[in-house]
This record gives sequence, structure tokens and C-alpha cells, in this order.
Amino acid sequence: MRGIRAAAGQPGDNARTRMDWLTSYRKEWLRPDVLAGLTTAAVVIPKALAYATIAGLPVQVGLYTVLVPMAVYALVGTSRVLSVSTSTTLAILVGAELAQVASGADAGALIAASAAISFLAGIILVAAALLRLGFVASFISEPVLIGFKAGVGLVIVVDQIPKLLGIHFHKGTFLSNVGSIVAGLPRTSGITLAVGAIMIVLLVGIEHFWPKLPAPLFAVGAGIAGTALLGLSARGVETVGDIPRGVPSLHMPDVSMFHTLWPAAAGIALMSFTETIAAGRAFVASGEPTPKPNRELLATGLGSVCGAFFGSMASGGGTSQTAVNRLAGARTQAASLVTAAMALVTMLFLAPVLGLMPEATLAAVVIVYSIGLISPQDFRGILRIRRMEFVWAIAAFVGVVALGTLKGILAAIVISLAALAYHANNPEVSVLSRKRGTNVFRPRTAEHADDDSFPGLLLLAVRGSVFFSNAGTVGQKIRPLIDAEKPKVVVLDLSGVPDLEYTALKMLIEAEAREREHGVRVWLAALNPGVLEVVQRSSLGETLGRDGLHFNLESAVAHYLKR
Repeated sequence: MRGIRAAAGQPGDNARTRMDWLTSYRKEWLRPDVLAGLTTAAVVIPKALAYATIAGLPVQVGLYTVLVPMAVYALVGTSRVLSVSTSTTLAILVGAELAQVASGADAGALIAASAAISFLAGIILVAAALLRLGFVASFISEPVLIGFKAGVGLVIVVDQIPKLLGIHFHKGTFLSNVGSIVAGLPRTSGITLAVGAIMIVLLVGIEHFWPKLPAPLFAVGAGIAGTALLGLSARGVETVGDIPRGVPSLHMPDVSMFHTLWPAAAGIALMSFTETIAAGRAFVASGEPTPKPNRELLATGLGSVCGAFFGSMASGGGTSQTAVNRLAGARTQAASLVTAAMALVTMLFLAPVLGLMPEATLAAVVIVYSIGLISPQDFRGILRIRRMEFVWAIAAFVGVVALGTLKGILAAIVISLAALAYHANNPEVSVLSRKRGTNVFRPRTAEHADDDSFPGLLLLAVRGSVFFSNAGTVGQKIRPLIDAEKPKVVVLDLSGVPDLEYTALKMLIEAEAREREHGVRVWLAALNPGVLEVVQRSSLGETLGRDGLHFNLESAVAHYLKR
């Protein structure tokens, strides 16, 4: 085990075992870890209760999800400050699946189905860790993820509005829910709406003026105080109701549901890992190691599997709660153990008090923190830089709203893969010229009309891997450029081509022979060692010889001018 970075006051940078942070723990870290854990608990526990309601589960499931997965991650995970429970995205995904397989079921059946989803998602994550599939986290591009989360945020807000209004109707698709809300406006409970509005103002005000305070805890406290002192429940304001006191009982996953639940569990597992690794990487401090993807798969998977036996829902790392943990001064995973311990204290002693909380308070917490998923500035940033990726973000957003969250995540993956295929099959081809008085070559543009060009010489740059599915596209881009310039020599700058696959090489050989028949010579320049070796092993290497293979563009131009 490597030593501790004492000067930074942090644990060692390269933990070699899962428990290094514990075996190398220093007493001066205890106080900041305890304070951070308590502060994070004040935020995480109220939000976890709210997220359980998003999934249509009893609120105590939120406590179970804070207790078990967080403790397991603290012992196995690689991030020092990652706070693991659940999130709005995971809650809405679980809720969508429960609505399909356990609609109208009692609390026990809902918890059993949720536990089965959590178990399956955990097994998928553990299997992915054993297969070292951590790279899968990059399969959803950032624009698509922004669109997906915005869609989820909108769906969640619409789902919670009825609780703010005190109205009830059978939940359906997004558009049908919007229609039902509009139709139910005349039945709005004025006092319920007032409670919800006050809670939203309280949450937003605290977040804006006193961001270091645990706003959800204050909102929950105010809601409970209102029920106890003002008799809100007697005035028609619905409350959470009875919450079982004590530790969660043992739940065995319902194996008979596995064949039905596994597709949804796979999507939930992917989103859990994506959010976990994103949150873990976002809050790495200077001098700390970056979370290891495959170990994160294992840690989150074991957290979901173990949590399933205690009735918790699917879990993963949360960005906002991790930010709280980091800002509160957490040094190690001990802070998460303190947060988990506070969830246990809440189960044992505070459950009856939490039962007084108005449903409108939980809805307000969910809405305030779900709206943050909808980020117009992110969409504007994408549009300003790349219009096509903006279209992908909008497509992911519409997919979630129109198809539902579970189908929406599949649509997001498909869109991301389509985007990847689009980029892979469209390598950039550009005509180059030389900046006057230098040896710098750059794409020819009207802005740089005075750059040097060379009569009879066409300089082309190809950027990206060239393989069987895009070689034809590269040829289609190059052919019109040659026809327009009618050069004697074409130089292909391949410095931006990391790999040249066999089919692409064969097409290049055929293209060179065809151009040679028309009196046009083809030269290659700036090949990396791998591509150069492939070319030299083929007939093209012999055809081009030393005359047609050049170290860089400058040497190719010099050779042309000398001729």
C-alpha cells in the first residue's frame, strides 16, 4: 500500500485494496467526515422519501435505499465522496416499470417487485464489472443525456403536480396526464395548493439565499410542524401516513418476475452506472484518484443486490447529494457511513414523526430538484456549437416524453449509437494550403485566400479511421475535389488517420490505380507507424515506392517543387 499524501491532508492517491481508506484512516479526518455525513443526511433522507413516492412506493423504501446501498458502496467503491442512494431518474424508471407489472398492487407487492428490479439491476452491474464493461458508460453521449434528463425532469414535474393540487386521476401517458390535470383544475384543494406553494418558495429561497443550509430538511420540518400545529390533515391536506418503525425486514426477490423485469432492469442498470460514474468523476479533488469504472460497476451492483434483500429500490450515485458531501468537507467514505447511520436512526426513532409530513411537501421537494434536470442553457450551448447534436438532444427529450422513460432510455442509447455511426461514417476531408511564410498547413478558406497553393498539386487531409463502412464515403468526398482541381499529383495527409482497415486499403489501391491511368499520381504523407506498416505490406507500398511516401506535407511539397 502506498503512503498517505500527508501534505494534502488526504488519503493516499492509489488505493490498491477496497479498504485502503479504512486501514489508513487518520483521526483528524473523523470530525470533518462526521459533520459532512450529518449534513448530507439532512439533504439525502428527505429527498429519498420523495423519490420513493415518484416510484409509487411507500416512503420508507427511501430510507432503506439510503441505509444499505450507501453503506455497501462506502466499503467497496473507489470515490471518496460519492453519495449513493437513488435519484429522480432512477425513481421515475422504477415507477414506470412498476406501473406496468404491479399496477394497483398493495404496498407489500410493490416493494417485492421493486426489490426484484433492484436485484436484477445489481446482478447486471456485477456481471458487467466481471466482464470489464466499464467503457459502456460512454455509450450515451452528453447531448443525448442532456435531452434524456430534461425529458425525465418534465415527466416528473407533471407527475407531481396532482399532489400539489390535491386531485386524483388514473395515470397514463404524458399527454393524457396533462389533459387530466387541466380537467381536474376545478377540483383543486386550495389549502393543499397553498401548502405546496409555500414549500416551493421555502425551498427555492433557502437554495438561493442560504445555499449551505439543507433546504429539504427545513421543508420537511415545516410541513410536519404545519400538520401538528395547524391540523392540516383535518383540513383536507393529505399526509404520508403511517411509516413502519424499525429496521427493514428481509425480502427475497420474486424470481418469477425476473423474465418480465430484466429488460427494464438492464436500462435502469445502465442509467445507474452512467449517473454514478458521472457524479464520481465530477467531484474528484486535486490529488485524488479518478473513480475506476469497473470497480464502480461492482460497488453499485453489490449495493443494489444487497439492498434488494432489505426492500430498497434501485440505487446509484447522486450528483446533488455528492456535491453537498464534498462541500461539507468529506474526506473519505466514512462520511457516507455516517449518512447511512442517520437513516437507521430515522427508521428507529423518527418514523412516526415523518408520517405527519404532507404529500404536498414531498411533491414540492421533488419538483424543485427535478426542474434542475431541465437545463435550457445546456441546449443553447449545444446548438451554438453543433446543430446536429442539438437535434439528437431534442430527439432524446421527445423520446422520453412521447414514449415513456423506459422506452426513452432505449431511444437515447439508439440515438447515441446512431450519432456514433454518423461520425464514424463521415470522416472529414479538406483541401489544404500553406500559411504564407511558414510550414503550417491548414484548410483552404476564403478567409485565408492569400495562403500558398501549388499549381498541379492538390493537398488533401483525411481525419478519422478509415474502414469498410466509410471508405466509400471518403472516396465520394475526394473524387469531386480531384475533378475540380485537375491536379498532376494528389497528396493525402493521413496524419489524422489512426487506422486503415483492409477493405479501405483495397479501395485505396484501386483508387490509386484508377488515378494513375488518368495521369494523376497519388502520394501519401504523414502516416503513423501502424498505417505505414499496413501500406508497406500491401502492393500499394511497392507501387508508390519512396517517391510516393513522405514523412510530412512539407517534405511532399518540397519533393514536388524539386521535380
